[in-house]
Amino acid sequence: MDVRRRPPKAPRSSPSPSPIGNHQKPPSASDLIQQQQRSPSPTPKASDALPLPLYLTNAVFFTLFFSVAYYLLHRWRDKIRTSTPLHVVTLSEIAAIVSLIASFIYLLGFFGIDFVQSFIARASNDAWDLHDAAANQNFLLNDQQRRPIAPRLVDPHPTALSSQEDNDIVKSVVDGILPSYSLESKLGDCNRAAAIRREALQRTTGRSLHGLPLEGFDYESILGQCCEMPVGYVQIPVGIAGPLLLDGFEYTVPMATTEGCLVASTNRGCKAIHASGGANSMLLRDGMTRAPVVRFGSAKRAAELKLFLEDPLNFDTLALVFNRSSRFARLQGIQCSIAGKNLYVRFSCGTGDAMGMNMVSKGVQNVLDFLQNDFPDMDVIGISGNFCSDKKAAAINWIEGRGKSVVCEAIIKEEVVKKVLKTNVPALVELNMLKNLAGSAVAGSLGGYNAHASNIVSAIFIATGQDPAQNVESSHCITMMEAVNEGKDLHISVTMPSIEVGTVGGGTQLASQSACLNLLGVKGASKESPGSNSRLLATIIAGSVLAGELSLMSAIAAGQLVRSHMKYNRSSKDVSKDAAAAEAEAQ
Repeated sequence: MDVRRRPPKAPRSSPSPSPIGNHQKPPSASDLIQQQQRSPSPTPKASDALPLPLYLTNAVFFTLFFSVAYYLLHRWRDKIRTSTPLHVVTLSEIAAIVSLIASFIYLLGFFGIDFVQSFIARASNDAWDLHDAAANQNFLLNDQQRRPIAPRLVDPHPTALSSQEDNDIVKSVVDGILPSYSLESKLGDCNRAAAIRREALQRTTGRSLHGLPLEGFDYESILGQCCEMPVGYVQIPVGIAGPLLLDGFEYTVPMATTEGCLVASTNRGCKAIHASGGANSMLLRDGMTRAPVVRFGSAKRAAELKLFLEDPLNFDTLALVFNRSSRFARLQGIQCSIAGKNLYVRFSCGTGDAMGMNMVSKGVQNVLDFLQNDFPDMDVIGISGNFCSDKKAAAINWIEGRGKSVVCEAIIKEEVVKKVLKTNVPALVELNMLKNLAGSAVAGSLGGYNAHASNIVSAIFIATGQDPAQNVESSHCITMMEAVNEGKDLHISVTMPSIEVGTVGGGTQLASQSACLNLLGVKGASKESPGSNSRLLATIIAGSVLAGELSLMSAIAAGQLVRSHMKYNRSSKDVSKDAAAAEAEAQ
């Protein structure tokens, strides 16, 4: 809405006809533009009194503030290293302190001006031109042009706004006066901010969000850490598979998915494993990685740093610097790779029950700051140089591992293969060799020597609040099958070198995901043995993958795959009537 003062009324000799009573047409776009040009200029702002344009003044003081802050921190760090008293200051340091205080006062005053002006603008609502509000339902006005927008569709289920004040805020967001991303900080109510943002989005796009739930979610819990600018949440059904008998304990596994047959198939695999005495797992490695890329003036200097980092005599010092980032961070190893004068340094460390990306990144930054003293010509290009490698299929994760490396195995008895899985051992062994091993090799697969490990990993990741994008490397798996006990029984195993999970931080703290973690008995951090909850979760995922592989391979070997999906993964509901009803409603 274009906010301006109503011009003073001119004296009139005769009463004007009522526009409502005479059914006059609403003002056209050209009339609105002419009316805007005739209107008085906006009310001057307090910031207009500054000697320079506002954006230049802001740039100067922001630059000054951060420059002197960096200078003072750098000087104080040098004093600490040289054991110089902090109260002994030079003339340049005094000037920097004065500049820091002055810039801070300006910035505080600048934001204070903006805060006061927001109340001034709200107090002048009664003087706004009401005709502009009606006109803006069909036109968006900006400083350059007035352009038509898509007609708003009538939503049979509009978002419920609690007051006229909320409606005014929606209009401000639609008109671009109030940024949508700042609603939470302006209102102090995350649920109210989500409702207002949702209604503004519907008005702007002309599209209804009916069907996307809004109520019943704690938006406060995701503020600043899980999702920005929320307008609702997506419902994903959670099924349970099990009990999974793993290492002598039974686990009921939650799986969030929209794929039919997935939970049922995994459940059948759990049944076969349970009837055969259970599965066993072993954790091979536990270490998250981060690999910055640094550049030198020559390849020789890059090689010197490589030799320094890989020297065992320097490891204890580097570990001490690295481990300052967290009481759970423990540096395990450093691996380097050179590309010309660029050096990629892959740090690996234990992270307790957290997945640990932030923890390891902080540790890496500590080491880089420490190395800058002995290698001042080192140019840090990026904290991540993709040698980690995160959320990408990479051979280094397949070979070296990342996160938790787990192997899980079970021996399935012959009678269970026949009665529960409806196939036989030779057929499974042959299918695994030709499909999972040879077929994946023909396809040039990287870590994909399995039937559908990604299905189970993704479903458990979503249910337990893990990062779904890390399914890429977490689903690396090789499935092996072999006939044992004179060819009667089946030995099956899955080896997964890079399962990246945590039981604290991120989405694990949300109510639904926390409940799923609690179902598995791995909620939160372990106080008795830090890291044991996340390691147990990784082994449960591997055991569930084992069950899923066993069941799907049996279905393929027995020719049941298509029949089961046609039966359980296809809706028998007549959707033609629903489609016709939806089309009629839209019209």
